Amino acid sequence: MTVSIETLSERAGAVAAAVARHANEFVALRRDIHRHPELAFQERRTSELVAARLADWGFEVTRGLGGTGVVGTLKRGEGPRSLGLRADMDALPIAETTGLPYASIREGVMHACGHDGHTAILLAAARQLAEAGDFRGTLNVIFQPAEEIGAGARRMLDDGLLERFPCDAIFGLHNWPGLAAGRLAFVPGPAMASVDQAHVTVRGKGGHGAEPQDTIDPIVVAAHIVTALQTIVSRNVDPLDMAVVTVGSIHGGSASNIIPESVEMKLTARAFRPQARKLLEERIPALVRAQAESFGAVADVRYRLGFPPVVNHAAETELARLTALETFGETRVEESFPPRTASEDFAFFLDARPGSFLFLGNGDSCSLHNSGYDFNDESLAPAAVYWALLAESFLS
Repeated sequence: MTVSIETLSERAGAVAAAVARHANEFVALRRDIHRHPELAFQERRTSELVAARLADWGFEVTRGLGGTGVVGTLKRGEGPRSLGLRADMDALPIAETTGLPYASIREGVMHACGHDGHTAILLAAARQLAEAGDFRGTLNVIFQPAEEIGAGARRMLDDGLLERFPCDAIFGLHNWPGLAAGRLAFVPGPAMASVDQAHVTVRGKGGHGAEPQDTIDPIVVAAHIVTALQTIVSRNVDPLDMAVVTVGSIHGGSASNIIPESVEMKLTARAFRPQARKLLEERIPALVRAQAESFGAVADVRYRLGFPPVVNHAAETELARLTALETFGETRVEESFPPRTASEDFAFFLDARPGSFLFLGNGDSCSLHNSGYDFNDESLAPAAVYWALLAESFLS
């Protein structure tokens, strides 16, 4: 496979040439990981593969952080600064339909979000930095488990990630279908939404469908709740802000002529700003209970906080953007990229340390979490070059 990388600076050209020499190896590695996907906290084969290669290249390797996480540490000189670069490793419980030669061999499990690509990118950058990195300081490459269930980042932090491996800043990336392959996008401030969930049980009084006057119909109550919930966004959230309230699941009843005793509902709530997130946390349970009470029903609400919005720090995001411009020029940098309403547990790292989460084009591919999705290998080498040069820029 031939990889073409357009660069501007002399240093960028040298790094690009070095990465290109090993590009096919990392494409093959990415496809091997794709072929052997592993779910959250089960990434044993992947983490061993990562750890073995980091050790071969001279990194000090720590296994088992946060369950199956791996951290590789590389020190050069006496530089005081330290940097973290993070990739996620887990797959999804989705049956692959791509028909590719390297498609998943594990039934019902596939890399439908590109974490195989993220892992291969960071490994390629790690090799380049180990062999020819021009920096002074400490580099921590962080391979995280369980991003898909929003638990891996917290687990690593709870295991003392940032105490054991101090980072003055931390960066991560995610591929994005629809953005040109290899193109980079940067979003200062809120970049991805928070995600929280509510499980609602509406309890009424069941009975015969022919005699509704003797019942308290929880299905009717649930229908009014769904409609009323949308007023939180339209009438409580600042029109200049963003929030999403989605009822994704309703279950109740078993026959057309029987009014059930209860209905179960599941909701997701998303926001870009902590203030809007707090408002959703307060208003959703209050509105659900009041709406149920107005019909004589009772609503039990279990509201579970997921993870906060991804809020990029200004200085680190600008450094990341300028590094991309110096490396590739304007042709590979997307200057107008809106925040995403999807969520990422990288948010926990950015709550703990300065940093930035950026987006890497995956071209005209299937959407994320789609059974036909595949990471675009044309993005691998440019992203590895970028990680290597960002590390050198931060640690120089």
